[in-house]
Amino acid sequence: MTGTPTVVDDVMTHRVVALRTGAAFKEIVRTMQEWGVSALPVLDDGARVVGVVSEADLLPKEEYSEGGLDPYERVRRLADVRKAMAVTAGDLMTAPAVTAAPDSTLAHAARVMARSGVKRLPVVDHDGVLKGIVSRSDLLKVFLRDDADIAEDVRREVVDRLFGAHAARVRVEVSEGAVTLTGRVRETALVPLAAHLTRAVPGVVDVRCALTGPPRRPDLDPDLPDPQRSTPVRHR
Repeated sequence: MTGTPTVVDDVMTHRVVALRTGAAFKEIVRTMQEWGVSALPVLDDGARVVGVVSEADLLPKEEYSEGGLDPYERVRRLADVRKAMAVTAGDLMTAPAVTAAPDSTLAHAARVMARSGVKRLPVVDHDGVLKGIVSRSDLLKVFLRDDADIAEDVRREVVDRLFGAHAARVRVEVSEGAVTLTGRVRETALVPLAAHLTRAVPGVVDVRCALTGPPRRPDLDPDLPDPQRSTPVRHR
């Protein structure tokens, strides 16, 4: 699908601000404020992502500034206590970082975000070197596609490929990302697959598949009895 956003590299932000492991606490806060972000990737000397530091990693510094934790609470929340005492990105960051590859599908990136409970993912190459950042809002950009573009993709990538010479009998309509397929097709076994593949087209919000098989040939003179099957009349 030429020109259609299908992988992370198509929608990610390529210009990214990052921190070194030795970045000081105030530098981290200042960078977040200047760039208007709530999390930053942390890099080693080879520009490889080794972790992510977020506002949640910084908050323990304020939360425990007055002390007052009893020994039991201190042990139970040891990780937060350690972060409250940390002063560099390397000590504050959450590691290892949850990342995505540039060629990851948008669906895969969305699943990783949902399962990890994060709002953005550093995008790294096979060596772990930072290439960009993809956020939730980036993944949602695909739903801003024009209905006409979606219809063209459904026609070319689904209908034409599945139904071949009979594809012209299928009508594709798209309204606000919702696709409706109507018409008659010879291969009714392909109808569920058509709906499934249409749903996978980038930007599709919903699918209504109303494809049916070829018209049934009516029986000739259906009201007349079949002479071969009629019960013989007995004469007395």
